[in-house]
Amino acid sequence: MKIEHVAMYVNDLERARAFFMTYLGAVSNDEYHNKQTGFRSYFLSFDDGARLEIMTRPAMEDAEKTLARTGLIHIAFSVGSKEKVDELTTMLKQDGFEVISGPRTTGDGYYESCVVGIEGNQIEITV
Repeated sequence: MKIEHVAMYVNDLERARAFFMTYLGAVSNDEYHNKQTGFRSYFLSFDDGARLEIMTRPAMEDAEKTLARTGLIHIAFSVGSKEKVDELTTMLKQDGFEVISGPRTTGDGYYESCVVGIEGNQIEITV
């Protein structure tokens, strides 16, 4: 068994799509749009076959996102090397995204950084 995909609602669908394509190498399908409900989505595919569905619809509710909330808290992306973790972290920081930890080696042996990415969602970048 495997996880087929993970989905997340966003307010700005095109900005979220650009974030994942620009920084994390996602490849997007064509937009799906349900004209009756206003629902829109993209499936973003990554090199290893993982997929992320980003979605939006009218009248979204968006409570403040804290980093210590219950539920899904981050998406982790393996970039292949410590150097690439460092490079991507630097690029995201230069582009105005908040780096909340790292790059560092964690107590459980991961080399990683954590960034507050698109719309307050935490992105973990690891080897």
